[in-house]
Amino acid sequence: MKVKERFKLSRFISGEKAGVNSITLTHRRIFILPTLRGMGFVALIILLLLIAFVYNNNLAYLLAFLLASVFFITILHSFKSLAGLVLTQSHSQPVFAGEAVGFEIIVANPGNVKRFNLHAKLESDYEFTLKAQETKRVLLYSASHKRGWHEMGAMTLSSTYPLGFFRAWSPLQFPAKALVYPKPNAAELPFPEAEGRQADTLSNQRRKKGSDDFYGLKEYQHGDPVRHIHWKAFAKGQGLFSKQYAGDNQSELWLNYNQTPGYNVEDRLSQLCRWVIDAEKTGLKYGFTVAGVKLDPNHGLLHYQKCLKVLALF
Repeated sequence: MKVKERFKLSRFISGEKAGVNSITLTHRRIFILPTLRGMGFVALIILLLLIAFVYNNNLAYLLAFLLASVFFITILHSFKSLAGLVLTQSHSQPVFAGEAVGFEIIVANPGNVKRFNLHAKLESDYEFTLKAQETKRVLLYSASHKRGWHEMGAMTLSSTYPLGFFRAWSPLQFPAKALVYPKPNAAELPFPEAEGRQADTLSNQRRKKGSDDFYGLKEYQHGDPVRHIHWKAFAKGQGLFSKQYAGDNQSELWLNYNQTPGYNVEDRLSQLCRWVIDAEKTGLKYGFTVAGVKLDPNHGLLHYQKCLKVLALF
């Protein structure tokens, strides 16, 4: 690394540019400065030296030099509290706009020394201790404000071990990002027309779905609602089956961006997001047409996530 890049102010605040999924803390990434307690300790040492000089007191000199040696040895222990730790980014779950995004970081201590008073910070804080050879998962949160990809940004791992005289810290950047879906509309508007018929309101749809009669079993297929699984048959070793209801043959629902009410793009996406959530909850098969992307009518977690991803990246 060039000298000019080594002393850039951004390295002390946000760390080096993101590019790798795993980072080992070395002397290049760890910075140390005295804390207020440490500065107070320095003032005490200076005061003792002045007293020793004025009164020519050897015991005062001895005490001052003893405290100074403790102060300087603490620098090494503060550095070792972070040195050698390995941090690796893990997965992050999609959220809706306005919710906090959780980024999981795996912190591993490959050494034989216990690490005390570790403090990880993003927008949230997390304090922990690592035993020798221990690995811990740390979940840090960052607020999301708009849909799309939300980057993690710079996190900081720090420690004031052992005496609080120094703060050793390492600002780190990972290429981690999470998908943020549009914020669902709070209003429960009726579903759009389905196959030429005006759909019922959401409340009527839920009542209808709840009153459907059970009439048989079918072999489980990927995408079938979990609540329809016949668990008793599965527990008896008879196989995995889904319950069928009279309402399972109802008309398919199509969700189209151009036919969605709203004053602007975000309003329309918000309403589509609400319809996708409600259709999935009620077990409806719903098709999806947005920005040239067309998904055939289906339901289930995979279809649900595909639809919301299209809305997030619109």
